[in-house]
Amino acid sequence: MTEVAAKIVWKISQGHLECPICCCLFKDPKMLDCLHSFCLKCLEEMMSRQKPEAEKITCPVCRRETQVPDAGLQSLASSFFLSSLVDEVKQQEEVLGEASAPTTTCDCGEGKEATWRCLDCSDNLCQKCHEAHERVKYTKDHQIISLGDWQKSKIPPAEHSKPITRMCMIHHDHPLCFFCDTCNTLICSMCATLDHRSAEHNLLKIDDTIRSFRSEVDYILQKFEKCRQRFKSTEKSIEHARKRLQKKLAQARSAIDAKAKAEITKIRNKAKLLTKKVDKIGQERDSEFKKALMHNRDQMKWADQIITAVNDLMSQADDFEILELKPKVMHNLEFQKELKFEPANHGPSFIGVRCQDVVSDAELGEVCVSEKWQLKEEFGNEGTGDEEFKFARAVACFSNGDIVVTDTNLKRLSLFSSTGRYKTSVAKGDVKHQLEAPYGIAMTHDDLLFVTDKKKVKVFDTELHFVREFTPSANDADGQSESYLTAVAVDSQRVAVADWGRKVISVHNLDGSLISSSSNNMVDYDLAISNFGCLVFANFEGQSLLCVNFKGKEMFSVKTLMNGKAAKANGVLCDDDETIYVLVHSGNRGSSAVQRYDSNGAFLATVAQGLYNPLGMAFTPTGDVVVADRHSIKIFERM
Repeated sequence: MTEVAAKIVWKISQGHLECPICCCLFKDPKMLDCLHSFCLKCLEEMMSRQKPEAEKITCPVCRRETQVPDAGLQSLASSFFLSSLVDEVKQQEEVLGEASAPTTTCDCGEGKEATWRCLDCSDNLCQKCHEAHERVKYTKDHQIISLGDWQKSKIPPAEHSKPITRMCMIHHDHPLCFFCDTCNTLICSMCATLDHRSAEHNLLKIDDTIRSFRSEVDYILQKFEKCRQRFKSTEKSIEHARKRLQKKLAQARSAIDAKAKAEITKIRNKAKLLTKKVDKIGQERDSEFKKALMHNRDQMKWADQIITAVNDLMSQADDFEILELKPKVMHNLEFQKELKFEPANHGPSFIGVRCQDVVSDAELGEVCVSEKWQLKEEFGNEGTGDEEFKFARAVACFSNGDIVVTDTNLKRLSLFSSTGRYKTSVAKGDVKHQLEAPYGIAMTHDDLLFVTDKKKVKVFDTELHFVREFTPSANDADGQSESYLTAVAVDSQRVAVADWGRKVISVHNLDGSLISSSSNNMVDYDLAISNFGCLVFANFEGQSLLCVNFKGKEMFSVKTLMNGKAAKANGVLCDDDETIYVLVHSGNRGSSAVQRYDSNGAFLATVAQGLYNPLGMAFTPTGDVVVADRHSIKIFERM
């Protein structure tokens, strides 16, 4: 037990009670403005190596400067709690040293083992001397205890912190009993009567002051925790931007290679030059992202050092010392005003290429350093004809580029080519195709089309031929609301269905068997499955974008805005780079937009504006975005 205790005492002294300069236990420790402490002698030696006219001393730990008082370094605040801890450790080491020392001998000088201790004589006694002590008239009333009990009594109890009465430095026989908030100093009753009696001096009881001060420090530390959360969110967003940049760089290289292979051998050198140009921009931008991360981490490291120092002080120092150090503590806690985080700039995370035919000495292509979209194709008008729409609600694309559109007013499912040429359609009442009132649609990688049709989900092939159907389970519903299926989303393994009537989201295997279901009052019209393992859906009435895991736990919820004002979210679409696209309605037809968010729900950019009344979105095989815009279908491409 003694060996274990010795190790603990050594670890405490090593980790907390050694001067960072001399690496020895503190001797007369003094505290700088940054709350780091050093031996007075060590600080004096540091100052002796500076210029004689130097008025500041630099902390060797954090490099912050402290103004040297006119009276010299001796006038710096003393770290009384460190001094007391050093004394405590030394006392423990002495006791442990005695406990581990060789067998104690009797003070009679005959070399016999001592087993008793006379507290009055302060002598160690063997058994024979103990008996003699009790016989002798002058010593028989002495208090004698076993040597083991005496050694244990020298070890202070664990709870040895006692209230300390601090005396005034001016009136030495008067205890400190007030805190002058005006002068930021502890005073006694004589000071209050003589030097602090004017109305400008605000005198407070020490208990009230320390209670208020601790509360103020706790409040500031709580604010810092929020700052820490913002830092984590920003760091995660920057990492996401870096990850997206790498994917876009890879896509850009692939585009360059594809174009280069289509040309003759003479353009290969130009392809290499363009690739280097892309790589250089990518490296430069990645370097900026790295700098932003390092800057933010350095800021947090600096902040954590201050917080650690403040927490150590607040937990270990006594009330008087805390109040004496109040100005320095509060000055250090103002560091949050100096915290400056580099924001997550997602603009540079995009990089692409616009390739062109090479003629003579023209370059192979152009590097696109920012993401821009343009309208590539548009087809359809208002009406009831084959190539017309009354309410184009949802859209999906087959791997060959064909586009499928649901019209909820006409209760029709229509198939078009990638350029908008009408192919075929299925409408309500078509017995062969088993369709009644199609609403939401989603496409698997192997070209199976899932359609929500009232209370059922129906599956069709590339020619809109009926394949199978299933009814989502209502086990978790209240059993009182009528089922009304709206959105559907699929990935390689699952299909998620939104039941707007029962306010339930159910997740199924592709064959329709239930995996899980959960109630969600926010479920609305559109739904998507992200590649980061979540369900993302737009809440139209709630004017928000929501993300939940497959068990229904909310991951984030953000309000959708246009020009700083609340806007209704309708369609939602997830890209393979963890980007979320959202259709946002301003309230006026003709002024809606497509917006882009990251996987944490942070707004990134506006992709397209001026849409009439967009309701659903899908990706084409080439990465273009197809939008069902009520009376027409619009296709947007990256420029």
